[in-house]
Amino acid sequence: MAESIFDFTKFIQDSRQTLQSPKEFFSSMPKKGGFVEPIIKAAVYGLIAGIILFIWSLLHLSAGRGMMGGYMGGSGIMIIISSLIAAIIGLFIGGIIVLIVSAICGGTTDFEANVRVVAALMVLSPVNALLSFTMGLNLYLGSIISVLVALYGIWLLYSALTSALSAKEGSAKIVSIVLAAIPVLFFLSTLLCFKAASSTYRGMEKLQEGISDEQKKAIEDWKTKLEEMKK
Repeated sequence: MAESIFDFTKFIQDSRQTLQSPKEFFSSMPKKGGFVEPIIKAAVYGLIAGIILFIWSLLHLSAGRGMMGGYMGGSGIMIIISSLIAAIIGLFIGGIIVLIVSAICGGTTDFEANVRVVAALMVLSPVNALLSFTMGLNLYLGSIISVLVALYGIWLLYSALTSALSAKEGSAKIVSIVLAAIPVLFFLSTLLCFKAASSTYRGMEKLQEGISDEQKKAIEDWKTKLEEMKK
């Protein structure tokens, strides 16, 4: 089938439908037509995500604003270019991964169909970038939102497996549950690490305060004894 010219209006409509009605979109999604369309689609998503991340870096609304705020602000073009390149590379790596998942679930192993699914799933890239400013406001809030976006992404993947790639519903459900557990467990482990680090830091502060008080008391006692000796 000949490559079709990229339709930006259709791109916007497809993006909206992917987020709002994933099952309907993936049921009617074309699985053939060449790789030009999914590559452009992934590139546009990557470009939009990069621009959003660049804006947040200028406003110092990022998780690493304290350590890397200046660096990120000074390399804005690189943020955009890196996001664009990562999107294109991720399209084909993701296509292989989804193909393997589809094969496990008894779905199609046609590479182009899986690449087109990944291109559609990349609609979450700008969404994730848009919400990433919450990491700069509060690390816990940002982490929770990131997990929620990841879980919604897994729901989109499940819809794609069952509606576009003809995967077995039961197998797709099991795989989706396993995949959903990964970001949740990662978040919980990170949360526990932060709590442990905070408790250790508070304990060290109290210990330091205790040592300082004892040192002050020892100095005062020494001064008192020195005054008594002078008498």
